[in-house]
Amino acid sequence: MNRFLKHWRRTGRGEALHAHVVSYADDFVILSRGCAQEALAWTKAVMTKLGLTLNEAKTSVRNARVESFDFLGYTLGPRRFPQGGRWYLGASPSKKSLRRIKTRISELLRPGNKGAWLEVRTRLNRLLGGWSAYFSYGALASAYEAVDRHVYDRVTSFLRKRHKAHGRGMNRFPREYVYEELGVLCLRRERRRLPPCALR
Repeated sequence: MNRFLKHWRRTGRGEALHAHVVSYADDFVILSRGCAQEALAWTKAVMTKLGLTLNEAKTSVRNARVESFDFLGYTLGPRRFPQGGRWYLGASPSKKSLRRIKTRISELLRPGNKGAWLEVRTRLNRLLGGWSAYFSYGALASAYEAVDRHVYDRVTSFLRKRHKAHGRGMNRFPREYVYEELGVLCLRRERRRLPPCALR
């Protein structure tokens, strides 16, 4: 990847294609104004010349003003403000990222986990804190709410089975008890502490 980036700079492709490369490890996106197809053709030719290959399944050309695409766990593209309906280009945690964090939460709070609650809570909060630290940019409200709902459902189910409580457990384990007395991290509360530029 470094060889590709050096070739990009050395040949002045950024100026020629009105483009910028955003990269992380082996993943990259080329942002271009009007020369996307040319940038893709050039990239394929250079990759072949350097003995590298593109992942065709992950490679595509998108008009970011009307189409979304995923990159590094985020979905980027057109979004609409909740009030007023005005469109803007923004970012939010991708559906795949949400599925992954929910899966990890469910695995941690599986019924067979016999660990002490303080240990389980510490691991859960560390997981949630790390995820929210990475996903702290863009439109976060709906993603954070989805994770909070999943956490609450899994925690109450975990406690219900551990204490052999009947029903859904909402009366015995209300949200105030889970987030305040038990000390489970609530992402929506953490969201309020983020700088205004990161909130939508």
